Amino acid sequence: MEIAMGLQSRPKSARQLDEAVDLYARALALAPAQAVLLKARISARMGTALQALPGGGAGSLERALQCFESAIETLQSHGQPAEVAEAELNRGLVMQALTGLGRGRITDAIGAYHRALRVFSREAYPQEYAVLHNNLAIAYLSMPAADERGRMREALAVQSFEEVLKVINLIDHPSEYAMINNNLGNALQYASSGHVLENNLRALTAYDEALRVRNPRDTPLEYANTIANKASVLRHLLPDPARTMVGGESPFHDPLDEALSLVREAGGLFERHGEGDKAALMQEAAAEIEAERAQRRRQLNGSLSNANPESIQ
Repeated sequence: MEIAMGLQSRPKSARQLDEAVDLYARALALAPAQAVLLKARISARMGTALQALPGGGAGSLERALQCFESAIETLQSHGQPAEVAEAELNRGLVMQALTGLGRGRITDAIGAYHRALRVFSREAYPQEYAVLHNNLAIAYLSMPAADERGRMREALAVQSFEEVLKVINLIDHPSEYAMINNNLGNALQYASSGHVLENNLRALTAYDEALRVRNPRDTPLEYANTIANKASVLRHLLPDPARTMVGGESPFHDPLDEALSLVREAGGLFERHGEGDKAALMQEAAAEIEAERAQRRRQLNGSLSNANPESIQ
């Protein structure tokens, strides 16, 4: 078991993970029948090795699930609460992966995560708490949102991302901080809520927080993804009446101007870094925004020409 754990913690190749699985199996065969707690711990470790196998597919994941379920049954009566919670967390991860392969139910994964949260509190286990809420949010968003329960799950996803941000911070976890803020922005932007404007403004704030870390020099693709997401929000915002002016080349402040600039920048970055499909999407988006912007200007010019000059600010 100790040799397997060493291989698993610092694998130099996928083969060493296979060797770790074999060593865990040998350890289970060697363990005395009365050593039920030791066997449960070995089984849980074997599950994590199977889970980590690259290209293992559904077969390895289903073996991992069996390992966790066998271990949890014993750990609940003989182990420590944190051991049970860790096994539940890993069981949830495996169930979530199997759901993506059409071999599981996402509700089972959510149930496992919630059982783990009974032990992994924010105060005592901040890292595990953050992992659980991040995966809960992803699980909620993977479910259909066509009915009232769907809207509730979207709200729960937003809440879970916000819980993660109570644990991680810009200084200590910059890449994770950026990723969660980007995901929070996406969850807010696409939520089926009656508070569309509020959600869009909150999404912009989240994207701007992600952009405190992501930049075109160090993380060009992540930066491009975030500015493309931000542009999508800006397309749904109307011009700010407080910044409307008459005359000049830019007669009013239009969020579409910034959206167009962002999709062009994102498209250039995608193109330079070999993401041709995304670059093509940005080209299409730029053409659509240009058309939307021209139509908005025509509408504004028409409204201004019909307005009482004394009422124009």
